[in-house]
Amino acid sequence: MGQTITEKIFSEHVGHKVYAGEIVRSPIDMVIGNDITTPISIHAFEEAGATKLANPDGFCIVLDHFIPAKDIASANQARISRDFAKKYAMKHFFDEKDMGIEHALLPEKGLVVPGDVIIGADSHTCTHGALGAFSTGMGSTDLAFAMITGGNWFKVPESIKVIFSGKPRPFVSGKDLILEVIRLIGVDGALYQTLEFTGSTIEHLSMDDRFSLCNMAIEAGAKSGIVAYDATTEAFLADKTLARPAKIHYSDPDAAYVRTLEIDVANLEPVIAYPFLPSNGHSISQAVADRIKIDQSFIGSCTNGRLSDLKVAAEILEGKKVHPDVRLIVTPGTQRILREATKAGYIDIIVDAGGVVSNPTCGACLGGYMGILGDNEVAVSTTNRNFVGRMGSRSSKVYLANSAVAAASAIAGYITDPAQA
Repeated sequence: MGQTITEKIFSEHVGHKVYAGEIVRSPIDMVIGNDITTPISIHAFEEAGATKLANPDGFCIVLDHFIPAKDIASANQARISRDFAKKYAMKHFFDEKDMGIEHALLPEKGLVVPGDVIIGADSHTCTHGALGAFSTGMGSTDLAFAMITGGNWFKVPESIKVIFSGKPRPFVSGKDLILEVIRLIGVDGALYQTLEFTGSTIEHLSMDDRFSLCNMAIEAGAKSGIVAYDATTEAFLADKTLARPAKIHYSDPDAAYVRTLEIDVANLEPVIAYPFLPSNGHSISQAVADRIKIDQSFIGSCTNGRLSDLKVAAEILEGKKVHPDVRLIVTPGTQRILREATKAGYIDIIVDAGGVVSNPTCGACLGGYMGILGDNEVAVSTTNRNFVGRMGSRSSKVYLANSAVAAASAIAGYITDPAQA
């Protein structure tokens, strides 16, 4: 019987053929921690009496949620990771000196590689599946187990085959494709399954689009999202020194899928997820008709803080001004993205329009800092979750959208079709 990409990745790691439903002990190529979850892992590591990392080159910590520290508690939290990194002479430790949101930074650094098994104590670790890897979020104690042993236990997930067909219309991105998937199957439609993204549309998607696509697999309940290696992947990795040799896998024609979902992208409009679920998707036409007034527009996060997001925002904002009643906050995913956007003139355009640009951080997305919503405020946001109180006050509302919609809406003062901006 044929195998899916995911089954082949686990087979290669455990040394024999495995299929969905089997429980395996697999080595892990990269373990990812951050400033919020890693201190718990460090405590468990030390409580277990561990004195060394099983795979030092396969463990990294990225301080990205509350750095630079927003308060005393976050400063003390970050120090736990800094002290650990110093004690164990960690090769892959990233703080203010080389900042980035972990799921944007690690691909940039060549630390996640096609064919890898990757875990992180962050649910959006599934982002890295865009490179043809199995990548998933786990708990902090699971992370500690991997730090100590170099591996962990997995149930090989079943796969849902998502077939996208057609060329996306202007201003339709990977974000819209995944919001449409979530709209169709719901926030629990892929529980402990892999969303394998395929079809003719994939060749039209940049790596930035693919990262967005896999990033929000978790919002459908999925264990992971994955896109097969192709020329676009190869081009993205060409200028990077990879941490390991890539291992390329493709699904067999007779691989077994628990479900197949077909979506015609050619006629898809930008999708807006209304409060309070990512599955509450509506077309941009409906959102425009509903005339949804906003107080804040946010462009950033591990979903949409990449160079292409800043580029499309700048193109829409050029020569225009942010509405007087709207705050536009832009958070580049990494320092490198910030530098490239600066060189390209995007940052000047955003600031001239009335936007503010922050350091790379997850702060606004999880309602931590750098963009908190007040009582009854409404935001259009390129982030990945719009639950009650996700970005601030429990009475606030968040509408999820792509970067073009967020930029156009910042100008208009209400959710707007970028094609009409």
